[in-house]
Amino acid sequence: FQKHYFPIDYTVQVQYEEVLRPSNITRLRNGTVSDAALRYLWFHVSSQAVLRIREVLPEKHPSWKYTQELCQLFDALGKEYSKYRQTDVEAVVADLVKLVHSTGAESRRKAVRPKALLDNCLKVMRMLYGAPCEWGLG
Repeated sequence: FQKHYFPIDYTVQVQYEEVLRPSNITRLRNGTVSDAALRYLWFHVSSQAVLRIREVLPEKHPSWKYTQELCQLFDALGKEYSKYRQTDVEAVVADLVKLVHSTGAESRRKAVRPKALLDNCLKVMRMLYGAPCEWGLG
């Protein structure tokens, strides 16, 4: 039973830029980065985070199906965002996306709990898409 779960305080190594928190979004918004560019950044960072988690997640883990569905969602979003070019977004966002996808950033790694990556993904998604979607809250 326990072999299907992560050990307590288990972490994955991610690039520094792969941790996107609400405070990062607020700072970028204050720097006049458009919501469209922030959503583009969220897509790239979050899809990488889900892939990092899937690399280490045991198939019998309770979150396996959920993360599989997230991968399918990001695949669908990827088709939409494939139309974007780096020049369509602000330079600061384009630079961050390049860093997220670069392989030479090994020195800028940090240990993060998989749950923290998913929590950040959801919190930032709510920040960026919450108003248009209303999330069924009432």
